[in-house]
Amino acid sequence: MPVTDRPRPEPHQVQVGGPRPYTVHVGAGLLSVSDVARAGIPQTRRALIYPADLPGEWLHAAQSCLQPELSIMVPPRDECKTLEVFGRVLSQLASAALPRDSAVVGLGGGAVTDLAGFVAASYLRGVAYYSLPTTLLGMVDAAVGGKTGLNLPEGKNLVGAFYPPSAVWADTSTLATLPPATFREGAAEAYKHGLIADPTLLPQILDPNFGALSPSLAATIAQAIQVKADIVSRDLTEQGERAYLNFGHTLAHALEGYTHQALPHGDAVGYGMHYAALLSRAMNKGKDQAEGSDLTPHTAAFLRYQNPQPLPPALLQPGAFEALWPYMNRDKKADSQGVRFVLLRGLAQPYLARVSEDVLRSELAVWQNDVHSVKGC
Repeated sequence: MPVTDRPRPEPHQVQVGGPRPYTVHVGAGLLSVSDVARAGIPQTRRALIYPADLPGEWLHAAQSCLQPELSIMVPPRDECKTLEVFGRVLSQLASAALPRDSAVVGLGGGAVTDLAGFVAASYLRGVAYYSLPTTLLGMVDAAVGGKTGLNLPEGKNLVGAFYPPSAVWADTSTLATLPPATFREGAAEAYKHGLIADPTLLPQILDPNFGALSPSLAATIAQAIQVKADIVSRDLTEQGERAYLNFGHTLAHALEGYTHQALPHGDAVGYGMHYAALLSRAMNKGKDQAEGSDLTPHTAAFLRYQNPQPLPPALLQPGAFEALWPYMNRDKKADSQGVRFVLLRGLAQPYLARVSEDVLRSELAVWQNDVHSVKGC
């Protein structure tokens, strides 16, 4: 059962620096009364925000830990990342007259983490925020780094704030309840961290034994989190290198926007990383290239492992560029001169670049062909 005080290994701890430092705790069984007491959350009035599809055992465990004054259920996945849901949650906090020294706790996957963090950043101009991610994607990405926000019909994460949590507890026991496809969805963000900064993650994630019951699961998750922690500690508000964490995300967010969020984020990132690798190869042609600078074998291998949801047929036909470009053109990395892509000169060698429309079009055609060849896509 999730609520337990039996002896267990000490959790891994990842320190996140910057103007508001905090600790990410990673291990099994963290949703227990003893852990919350040990952590010493000082706020006595708490609001717990969780998605409708959260397994009941984890909701009950968190409620036992936190004794929240409010437990607010929101729609699952990206359905919760809307202005309407955001406003409704804020109204519930206000109706309960939660004061400035209260706390908002987000329990669930990446979407509810983004929502709950933005609620905490906005209510009374900022109250304490704690994150309890229950998915792999939430643990290695959304819960760390302080990016919070909502989607608009025009695109992904176009509204939000940088608002770091006070602490994160990633209870790896929750991952055993995930469907395998959802686990692999989260693996995309961990694999991305391997590509941009720590290549030793790549074989760990593609290892057939990597999964929710792997003995090394917590260590691998902590290692992936460390990549993001190092980057956001130096660049919280994405003035420079934090943009590298968006490798593969320009196309990914376009795919999500085109499908109205029907394509899961991690699946979109898997597709997007392969496109970014193709662009990297094209941009590196004719330059002094180190051995192994073609990263498309790595991203193709991940696609085969992930076996993401199939794309709408129109995106694998002529005219797909025209369908996707309006979404890519609104990417957060765009500036007054246009869209910038995160590319790689080689493993752990990311950089930002502008890519001509001719290259974008030609490599999208290569990407379509590659996607056709991956089983299940």
